[in-house]
Amino acid sequence: MCGITALIHAKAIDTSVANELHEALYFLQHRGQDACGIATCASGGKIFQCKGNGLASKVFRDGQRVLDLPGYMGIGHLRYPTAGTSANAESQPFYVNSPYGITLSHNGNLINAPELKRFLDYEAHRHINTESDSELMLNIFANELNETGKARVNDKDIVDALARMYHKCIGAWACTAMLAGYGIIGFRDAYGIRPLVLGSRLSEDGDGSDYMLSSESVALKQLGFKDFEDVLPGQAVIVQKGRAPIKYQVQEQKRYAPDIFEFCYFARPDSIIDGISVNQSRENMGYKLAEKIKNTLTHNEVKGIDVIIPIPETSNTSAPCVAAKLKRKYYQGFVKNRYIYRTFIMPGQKARQRGVKRKLTAMDEKFEGKNVLLVDDTIVRGTTSREIVSMAREAGARKVYVASCAPPVTHPHIYGIDLASPSELIAYDHGCDRSLESIAKHIGADKIIFLDLQDLKDACSEAVVSQSKMNEVRDFEVGVFCGSYVTPVDPGYFGHIERMRGEAKKMKVLEKAREAVVNGCADQEDFQMATNGVEVTKDGKVVPASPPQRSGGSPIVNGDSTDGGRRMSGEDSLPRDRMDISLHNFGDEGN
Repeated sequence: MCGITALIHAKAIDTSVANELHEALYFLQHRGQDACGIATCASGGKIFQCKGNGLASKVFRDGQRVLDLPGYMGIGHLRYPTAGTSANAESQPFYVNSPYGITLSHNGNLINAPELKRFLDYEAHRHINTESDSELMLNIFANELNETGKARVNDKDIVDALARMYHKCIGAWACTAMLAGYGIIGFRDAYGIRPLVLGSRLSEDGDGSDYMLSSESVALKQLGFKDFEDVLPGQAVIVQKGRAPIKYQVQEQKRYAPDIFEFCYFARPDSIIDGISVNQSRENMGYKLAEKIKNTLTHNEVKGIDVIIPIPETSNTSAPCVAAKLKRKYYQGFVKNRYIYRTFIMPGQKARQRGVKRKLTAMDEKFEGKNVLLVDDTIVRGTTSREIVSMAREAGARKVYVASCAPPVTHPHIYGIDLASPSELIAYDHGCDRSLESIAKHIGADKIIFLDLQDLKDACSEAVVSQSKMNEVRDFEVGVFCGSYVTPVDPGYFGHIERMRGEAKKMKVLEKAREAVVNGCADQEDFQMATNGVEVTKDGKVVPASPPQRSGGSPIVNGDSTDGGRRMSGEDSLPRDRMDISLHNFGDEGN
């Protein structure tokens, strides 16, 4: 999941667009804490950028770096890794100088990335320097736009290039882009999986209008924009400097299926996405979950609940509604440390377990001697739930019930949210007992209740705001809960995801093995890894590499590798980080 923005001021003489893009990043920071960046365009078409790993406050030095980004239009991005790695070079926006100078910010995931990479290599002859599918998308678009052969392009050229790009790319995307000296562009996949909203306001001097695109309406609202309109599935919006937006249907709408995970977990409650109030949808989830609890627990068990406590923070909206419907007391029983990342995004199971206790503290007086119902937004791996149930019992709870505002997560997310490997999902069917009883036992709860999928859909469908321009009936992307995805998915893609995850963590596994050897606590596998390096199996596991066998053969050229790039040894390991090479990046400069 990522956050994207784009902003263009009415007057090209204005040079302060970066200030507002920087501010917008803070309103969208919940969408990605791995990296961020801003690219701006000043008069004369020169592009400036600052990007890098870390929170917006770190990358922009609490706003000091904004002074290095003059311009009247620009785009911004917030990232946590989905496909690719966490290298500094993969922070966005991405940039290509040919044709016309294009920058792009991408929220989503392409599920035919290997095919696109082959096309760019063997047919388009464009070099890809990172593992990010966003760089692939930018280069596909740039290649198609280059087909015009013109010195200057117009809207029709851009739309035609986008149409050809849509034909090649499969997956989910909401993107903002900027053409040097021309304007900003926003476009969305034909299924409407990832969100994108447009807003407008009068310019500062009242002569003309400023326009902004964002993943969520909250960023627009806080910067004074109004008249929100969702970019529709398959639609592009082009805003040239000094002109009003023009909308184009790039590809016929295939479905209108926003990712339901936006509503049950990711989006801010004060946002409206595709005409649906996130806050109201979560209240609806609470009321429907209460009905499910009444139908699951016995009458005496419901009456025996002393207090209902939310697991911060998304469920803070739903839990009071559960309590009201069940006529039980509602307390805030956990204090949250807001200065730690979401735990399911954290790399490594042990790190996630430590992260839970850093993130939350139980107030003993709210638990001691009580039967407690804990309300959570979703349960993915069960790591957080198990630790929280343990904390509740340590605080003195007699019984602990757990209720989730979403169904069990049974399948991987393939459209831009890196939840977990299938084998890590607590409800994934891989030959183990995944009944409700076994899940409750696994997390240490007395009983566990999940909201039904249809109830989750209804909770969102019934939350359409009255003033919304979007009032049509819609479906939702719910593949994580049932395995039925809205786009066609090659069966081999799931193996590709696992290999990508394995490739991304090779360096960490190798470093851990070397540390174990140095500290005298290495096992046989650590010694093998430290000696021979590591490689990734077809199912994505990082294992000791086979001893190298030297033999004659053809020289390696053009980046080809006899082992497919899966081996990593002490001699050929990747650097710990890579800087951006496409454009001078102020974020690469030393502190």
